Amino acid sequence: MISIHTFTFGPFQENTYLLHDETNECIIIDPGCYDIAERKKLVDFIDTQKLKPVKLINTHCHLDHVFGNGFIAGKYNLKPEINKHDKQVLDTFLMTASLYGLNADPSPQPSVYLDEGDIVKFGDSALEVVFTPGHSPGSITIYNREQKFMIAGDVLFYGSIGRTDLPGGDYQTLISSIKNKLLPLGDNYTIYSGHGPSTTIGFERMNNPFLI
Repeated sequence: MISIHTFTFGPFQENTYLLHDETNECIIIDPGCYDIAERKKLVDFIDTQKLKPVKLINTHCHLDHVFGNGFIAGKYNLKPEINKHDKQVLDTFLMTASLYGLNADPSPQPSVYLDEGDIVKFGDSALEVVFTPGHSPGSITIYNREQKFMIAGDVLFYGSIGRTDLPGGDYQTLISSIKNKLLPLGDNYTIYSGHGPSTTIGFERMNNPFLI
């Protein structure tokens, strides 16, 4: 049984996810921990729960989702796993942060490139990867069939969708990703988004103005 913990971090109020199972192995998805206090909060939780981080995954590489990459990499000897199409986004992370007037630690280079159909394993658990570009060129969504949840990054939100006006974004591609990759998974899937509250496929299918 996978447990999901949400931490809302950084100046962009980004959702960082920590997933673990009964083995106490855990994965950290989109570490947005920006300052010392936020990083301590994440580490304290890991220590208190006696968890062992074994993977660092980015659903995409916009700055708010990778602020903590360097810290997590150094603390737990992990390197990020991303989709290859977001490599350029990761490479321009520090420059983008400077444009916002933000200081940031550099992110290490990826150790693994994730693509559609790949399986992310930790402990006794497994997650599947689906390629969902549009918000960024290399956005991925990670989902679990048994517990029917997905970590969707900034692809789909409660009542909204990811912005497509950033470099590499494309509105039609994003809508196609949602309609052809996420909605078919089923209405009873819970969506854990990169910002804001969780939602469900069923609710978004019926109420999201971008999908009606």
